[in-house]
Amino acid sequence: MTSSTPFGPIDFQLVLLRRMADHQPALVEDARRELGVSAARMREANSRWQAMLRSRSPRGALARYRSVLGPPETSGRRGAGDLEWEEHRWPVPLWPDLRFELSTAVGGGTVWNEWLVRAPGAPSPVLRTADDLTPWSCTVNEAARAFAPATPMEGSAPTRRQLYLTLPDGPRRIAEFAWGLYQRLL
Repeated sequence: MTSSTPFGPIDFQLVLLRRMADHQPALVEDARRELGVSAARMREANSRWQAMLRSRSPRGALARYRSVLGPPETSGRRGAGDLEWEEHRWPVPLWPDLRFELSTAVGGGTVWNEWLVRAPGAPSPVLRTADDLTPWSCTVNEAARAFAPATPMEGSAPTRRQLYLTLPDGPRRIAEFAWGLYQRLL
């Protein structure tokens, strides 16, 4: 992969995997092999993504995602009270039951959130105990619903989230997520 090669969906999946490698290196290695790419290509994809994020180009986040992932599978306006935003979702071949979701201010402006969510119609995992929380098994929203009350917490990086969960089989614990996908219980 060179900087003149178009940055596409496989490269974007490598970016997602790069952040997850901090927590689940064996799963990431398996996924990288499934994609048929080298570790060097994963590093290069991450470097190019970081350069795109820091670019002085006037292109907004939605335009960047469209150029990388193509047109969203679904797009729509959402609201709660007086607040409105746009949600855009793309398929992610590594995780066929998930979609990458980008939430922005109306008009494709400021990014409010970017993470993996369950695809419409895909079955949610059954989450009853801490043992059901296995790496890459659920999204932030699924864990929050299953182990309510759950308190969102800031993660150690912009693409990381934490939830303070109420587990029925023990004390409250912190679950860590990368790009919205469960990684580990602290």
